[in-house]
Amino acid sequence: MPLIVQKYGGTSVGNIERIKNVAKKIKKAVDEGNQVVVVSSAMTGETDRLIGLTRELSNRPNPREQDMVVATGEQVAIGLVAIALQELGVPAISLTGWQVPIITDNVHTKARIKKIDTHRIRKHLDEGKVVIVAGFQGVSEDGDITTLGRGGSDTSAVALAAALKADVCEIYTDVPGVFTADPRIVENARKIPVISYEEMMEMASLGSKVMQIRSVEFGAKYGVKIHVRSSFNDEEGTWIMEENEEMEKVVVRGISHELKESRITVVRVPDKPGVAAKLFKALGDKNIVVDMIVQNVSHKGFTDISFTVNKTDADYAEEIAREVAKEVGAEDVERNDKIAKISVVGLGMKTHSGVAGKMFEVLYKEGINIYAISTSEIKISCLIDEKYAELAVRALHEAFIENMEGDIQYE
Repeated sequence: MPLIVQKYGGTSVGNIERIKNVAKKIKKAVDEGNQVVVVSSAMTGETDRLIGLTRELSNRPNPREQDMVVATGEQVAIGLVAIALQELGVPAISLTGWQVPIITDNVHTKARIKKIDTHRIRKHLDEGKVVIVAGFQGVSEDGDITTLGRGGSDTSAVALAAALKADVCEIYTDVPGVFTADPRIVENARKIPVISYEEMMEMASLGSKVMQIRSVEFGAKYGVKIHVRSSFNDEEGTWIMEENEEMEKVVVRGISHELKESRITVVRVPDKPGVAAKLFKALGDKNIVVDMIVQNVSHKGFTDISFTVNKTDADYAEEIAREVAKEVGAEDVERNDKIAKISVVGLGMKTHSGVAGKMFEVLYKEGINIYAISTSEIKISCLIDEKYAELAVRALHEAFIENMEGDIQYE
């Protein structure tokens, strides 16, 4: 019997009527002869509401206690979905992350899954039940409830699909698939029928909100076929899978943008060995993920070191940077929250030249200054002023996607 893992986001279970609609979709999959495991997010806005409650009490809530509060959102949703299925005559049972259990490390608010015990889920499946699992959460080896960070329900779903060796992992959301750019910004954005794991990982890390990067990493590592589709219709969405030669014919697959980063600059750092190591080790020890790093050319024995972090980590990162700056004798620490990261992504960049030049030319013609650049084989990212983000996305989409004609060279 085929096994399907279905994940439903917050908008899909946003109210009772939508939960009833989700239950009908699940019943349809069961009626077609599938075993079904469902992963549910909290209802729309519930996670933000719960985080808000913790921050009414503290500017920096204890992460363990915050996880204890926030994890209740998914618990409510899975219970409601189970009740809705039972009303349709479908046997169903809901399980929290610790009931499965989904074992994680001890890093609260952004834990990583270490292993999943599938015995209880398989027992219920063998009994003919649909199993509804709380997304976004797990339990540490110490027995504490943990959460996986924003978008963590995607990771829960793909990890479960991998552990259960499911035939497919369907990610149901409020959009019909992955687009070439944010359709709220670019009117002519197109749905992408098929995208590689590598491209999707880059787009997820660079601001595309459809999938969380760790979920795609799980898919790539264990070969899980992922189908991103709308919960409001039955149309085909976007398939995420292994790359093939056909995919390389598309030079740029999509344009991503990220507004949730802050740039922190340590000013006039003594230019000597070990200073950068001290700074970035201190950040790493506190589980702060650093994205782009730029070190200026040394001038009279001093240099500036700039780096970007997620805005949720910016206060802590700035605090650490100031401690290190004082220790090494740097002049000051500056912070800019009004920045954006704009990126072009595509497998075809491995074999096509001139993409960087074209990107910089497009931004130049729009009068947009570039503060930092980072690259990989299949992406180029630029740091710019936040106020130009939408203009940059539209201009790059027009240049690379709307005006592309087949398999072209840019030089």
